[in-house]
Amino acid sequence: MPTLETAIQKIQQLPPEQWQKVIEFIEFLEYQSSQQQKTSKTLDNSQVSFAEAAQEFIGCLDSDLEDLSHNPQYLEELGQ
Repeated sequence: MPTLETAIQKIQQLPPEQWQKVIEFIEFLEYQSSQQQKTSKTLDNSQVSFAEAAQEFIGCLDSDLEDLSHNPQYLEELGQ
């Protein structure tokens, strides 16, 4: 398993133009790790509603409709 010293040596061998890519990748890994921690904390709760699980997506679409039942024509033939 690579050690921190090995990683530092490899980074130092890269041209300086690629150092920014390394930093961006590290930031991506940090973000990914934080998202996994959030997910695991959410899953630790015994009961989570769909609305709670999808909280980050609520309101992400541009629409004046709250749901499909807003259009009465959509429901005319429902259940027939």
